[in-house]
Amino acid sequence: MNTSRRISNVSCQWPSRPIGLIELIGGSYISIKPEVTYKRLISCLLKRNFAVHSWGYIPNFDHQLQANHAWKQFRQSRKILKKRVGLIPKSIRLGHSLGCKLHLLAPDGGRNCDGFVAISFNNFKADKSIPLLKKMSQKLDFEAEFSPSPAETLNLIKEHYEQINNLLIKFKNDNLDQNDLLLKALKIRHKDKSKIMQLEGNHLTPVSVGLREKLLKSNLQSSLKYEKIDLIVDQITHWKI
Repeated sequence: MNTSRRISNVSCQWPSRPIGLIELIGGSYISIKPEVTYKRLISCLLKRNFAVHSWGYIPNFDHQLQANHAWKQFRQSRKILKKRVGLIPKSIRLGHSLGCKLHLLAPDGGRNCDGFVAISFNNFKADKSIPLLKKMSQKLDFEAEFSPSPAETLNLIKEHYEQINNLLIKFKNDNLDQNDLLLKALKIRHKDKSKIMQLEGNHLTPVSVGLREKLLKSNLQSSLKYEKIDLIVDQITHWKI
C-alpha cells in the first residue's frame, strides 16, 4: 500500500518498504501538479518499490532560484522519509525537459545523489521557449532571458556540476531535445561516466496518458503509450551506476 502526502511543493508517494528514492522535476508548464501529469511514470516507479518525490512549480525566468527551492524542498522531504522508513540509499534525480536544467543547477552540484537521469534535456533561450516573447520584446524594445542563460548553464555544468553518473535519454522524434549538447558539456569533466541512449517516442512521451486518454480513440494507441513509459522506467530502475 502506498502513502501520499505533500511537503511544501513536493508531492511524496511512498511504498511501504522503498528500496530507493526518485526525485522528479518535470517540464515547463506541465509540472504544476506532477503527480497528475506524470501519473503513469510515477505509478510504474512505485510498483517497483521506489519512493517518488515530485516537485511542483510554475516556471519563471530565474531558473537558479527555482533550482535552489527545489533542492531545499527535496532535502526536507528526504529527511521526513528517512524518519518514516529508516536509512534509504541516496536518491536518483530524474528530470524531464526544463526539469533537467533545474536539477543540474542544484546548489550541491549533484554530490548528494547516486546519479541523474535527464529525459529530453531542454536549454533553449527564452524567446524560443515562450510563445510571442520575441515579438513582444522587439515591439516594446526590451530583452528578456533566463537566468542563467543557455550558454551560462552549460558553463556552470562544466565548471561546478560534480555528479559523474548521468544517464541521458532522448527520443527519436523529439526536435526539442538538447541532450547531445549536454553530453558534450558533461564529457569535458574529469572522470565523467555519462552515457546517452535513444528510445522511440517524442518530447511528451513521459507525460501521463491520463492527460490525453479521453482523446485517444484507439486502445492500441493507449497501450503503446503505456509500453513506452514502462520502457523508460526500465532504464531508470535497471541503470547500473
